[in-house]
Amino acid sequence: MNWTAGIDVGSTYTKAVILDPSDSIAGRAMAKTGFRLGEAAQKVYAMALADAGLEEEEIAYVMATGYGRFQVAFRDLQVTDLTAAARGARFLFPGTRTVLDVGGQTMKASRIDQAGQVKMFRLNDKCAAGTGAFLEKTARYMGYATEDIGPLAVTSRSAVPISGVCAVFAESEVINHLSEGASPADIMQGAIVSLVERSVQLMKRVQMEPQFTIIGGIVRFPSMANLIKDRLGADVNIAPEETVQYMNAVGASVLARRRLEQVAARDDAAGEARANA
Repeated sequence: MNWTAGIDVGSTYTKAVILDPSDSIAGRAMAKTGFRLGEAAQKVYAMALADAGLEEEEIAYVMATGYGRFQVAFRDLQVTDLTAAARGARFLFPGTRTVLDVGGQTMKASRIDQAGQVKMFRLNDKCAAGTGAFLEKTARYMGYATEDIGPLAVTSRSAVPISGVCAVFAESEVINHLSEGASPADIMQGAIVSLVERSVQLMKRVQMEPQFTIIGGIVRFPSMANLIKDRLGADVNIAPEETVQYMNAVGASVLARRRLEQVAARDDAAGEARANA
């Protein structure tokens, strides 16, 4: 029984990933977190188990991460989202040295060593203008849904600059641009450009090194990833669209596997010591 699970209880979405004994993703699920974090974790875990065709007792180890990780009652252990992100990035892209994680409420940059350990990290200031929530609020103000952000931005011809360092001030800029006749597509692209500038500055603060891996739900918008690539002047690793939002859960499940192996090795060593006593 060597199946492991990673549960990522994020501020906006909760994700779960099941790894099979060969470290392949066997099941996954995602749902909005809401206010009942423990219930969200249990619900998504059950969905991932169903996706993998497994029962709960078949999972040998569960690792939780995310800001709600301590609310996962069925966890065996928990890790920070920075650690999970580093391991998830290296799971898909072993050469990763810098990770940018753009989430709904936070943005994090970290530099990791060859062993996957986080050596330096920085978080965005406590303002939604540096997170995915700003893009969603901008879209909603203009009458668009979150899923419209990508298609809308790619039709932009000239991004409208959004310079506000605070979500409230930036929203005022959006209002002014609309009143001046700017197109929603150009405003949306301007908001993405603003977010990219903040993300690159954060990466500089951790003394970024290639390879660069970008994770988080916002990366599913093509213009975001392309702008970061252009701004860095280097290639960036992007997980497949169906996996990009699950990277922290993937990292947690990988760490669950390593922990399981450590426990097995410790038990074997203890058994051998008793046999030789």
